[in-house]
Amino acid sequence: MAAGAQKGKTHGGASFPTARVLHACFVRTLFVGAGFNTRGMQNIGLAFAIDPGLRAIYGSGEPLRHARQRYVGHYNTHPFWTPLLLGIFLGVETKIARGLLSPEAFGSLRSTTIYALSAIGDSFFGGSILVFWSLATFLLWASGLGWLALVFGIVCFFALQAFKAYTFMAGYRQGLQILHVLKKWDLINWGQRFKLVNALLVAGIWFVSWPQLFLWYEWLAAVLALGGLAGVVFTAGLSREVIVALLVTAYLGYPWLEKFLISLFA
Repeated sequence: MAAGAQKGKTHGGASFPTARVLHACFVRTLFVGAGFNTRGMQNIGLAFAIDPGLRAIYGSGEPLRHARQRYVGHYNTHPFWTPLLLGIFLGVETKIARGLLSPEAFGSLRSTTIYALSAIGDSFFGGSILVFWSLATFLLWASGLGWLALVFGIVCFFALQAFKAYTFMAGYRQGLQILHVLKKWDLINWGQRFKLVNALLVAGIWFVSWPQLFLWYEWLAAVLALGGLAGVVFTAGLSREVIVALLVTAYLGYPWLEKFLISLFA
């Protein structure tokens, strides 16, 4: 961080947040979901997290009040992206305070950035990484490697915090330019790769948890049927919930159907 930023010097009427202020903002992002509500979603947590930075940039009075109003509206994205977004917002706010960017122009960019990252976060983090974390932990535990599962969880936890801290500072220093870096990371395709690994982990959990001797050919028909059904759901755009409900209904109703057919031909 530049020396001027650490000392809180002003430039063109805008004060740069000190390292202490940035730390306070980052720590507050960890609690962004604490004030979740059905109207603004995570807006209370966002406003609480960015407030130390806004006070450092604008001081007090009308400029601070207008800046705060920009963060009390609807806000909802994957929580793991909030540090990055908060860093971007703080960097942009310094430009707004110096007259280099208008609040109106930032408003449209802000909404686009939030919802684009929300979609990526739900796919990559929610649908891939967190599933990988939980499946790998369960597989290690079921294999009798509880200590390794604990170590794995600790490593993943601190790696996640390091990722948040890195993206927070990168967002603050690079502003909206960090989005070009994220595009190069190709997280969507990486999420697809992790989903393939997750499928192998599920197979591993079945193998470890199955109480009897595992005979692969006894599972072949079921694997082919489920694979074919997944292909139909994917290509035809059918609802997975409806398909699962039909399968459960067929499973529960099979004994009754079997007895009914036997009674017809008895």
